[in-house]
Amino acid sequence: MRWRYQETVLTLCTLAFFATMVGRLAISPVVPQIIDAFDVSNSLIGVSLTGMWMAYFLSQFPSGILADRYGERPVVLVAVGGTAIASGFLALAPVFEGFVIGTVLLGAVAGLHYSVATTLLTRTYDEIGAAIGIHNSGGPAAGLVAPPIAVWIGVRYGWRPAVAIGTAVAIPVFVLFAWRVRPTAPRRPDQPMAERFELGPLLELLSRPQIAFPVCLAIAGAFVWQATSSFLPTFLVEYRGQSDELAGTVFAAYFVVQAVTQVGVGAVSDRYGRDFATAGCMVLATTGFVLLVVVSGVFALVAAVLLLGTGLGWGAALLPRFMDVLSESERGAGFGLVRTVYGFVGALGSVVTGLVADFFGWGVSFGVLAALLSLVFVALVVNWALSLGY
Repeated sequence: MRWRYQETVLTLCTLAFFATMVGRLAISPVVPQIIDAFDVSNSLIGVSLTGMWMAYFLSQFPSGILADRYGERPVVLVAVGGTAIASGFLALAPVFEGFVIGTVLLGAVAGLHYSVATTLLTRTYDEIGAAIGIHNSGGPAAGLVAPPIAVWIGVRYGWRPAVAIGTAVAIPVFVLFAWRVRPTAPRRPDQPMAERFELGPLLELLSRPQIAFPVCLAIAGAFVWQATSSFLPTFLVEYRGQSDELAGTVFAAYFVVQAVTQVGVGAVSDRYGRDFATAGCMVLATTGFVLLVVVSGVFALVAAVLLLGTGLGWGAALLPRFMDVLSESERGAGFGLVRTVYGFVGALGSVVTGLVADFFGWGVSFGVLAALLSLVFVALVVNWALSLGY
């Protein structure tokens, strides 16, 4: 088969997602070292990581507007290049306040990528579920690479060189994307950007039942995903008594599973429906959390990783739902707005989970995550059983 330009776009968008995710995921495996270095609590680290993820999702809506005005290519380049710079800044932070600023900056620049790249892929592919699934696998692939490398570097050289791997990964991806991806024609090059921020049209879009319902589902899913990506290694160390190295390896395995299964989740959603695939993900992930909290032993841990990795890949099933109901002219800024709303609220997963862990322990905090996913499953079943049409 001849390699086509659309495969180049998909590959480099996935690599760009990989690079922006490495910068963020390199932090979680060395959280215990950061806590010791700055003498702070799980709650304060949770505040920092929540700030990063909130900034990440706040960037989604403006990124769509910028892409409509200037095209997707320059926005993705700013995201990848900014990740390289912010990761370097984070590694040099002399005090915890500087560390917090660095995490927020990292989230803000990295957040410019996802919505814009998804819109670019929607313009390139017809079967968007599979394409989005492949693109989404860039995040879990980063989870495969970043945690074990960050742990290895952190144990030997400290947490600062560990988080700096975001810079090392982002620079070559920036060069490749700039070299091989062609400029795209902006959708609204002449429309004043201030018009895109008018409140009325934004509220109208978000109030549509076919947008509002999956946004609520995505908030719960994002809350759980953020909490897991922030604290799974710490949970494994403090609750299950694993070493830092083994926790980093398990964390990486979780992302390996997610990278492999996301394409399948997207394909299932194309073939059998978005809600069916999303509900299946909720069941799998909920079961995985229960195994993590309740059942000890290696086999339970392996099963939990398989279930969590597959189930928390719900984005490949749920996110195409928005593209299905947004018009061609709405997809750029509209999808960015949706991502900002559900992701910003969902980012509270880090700080809330850290706070619950400080007061009630890691078992309770991860049990809350399982309960949230169960609620999503129930909502989907009720919507289907009563034919509500949301």
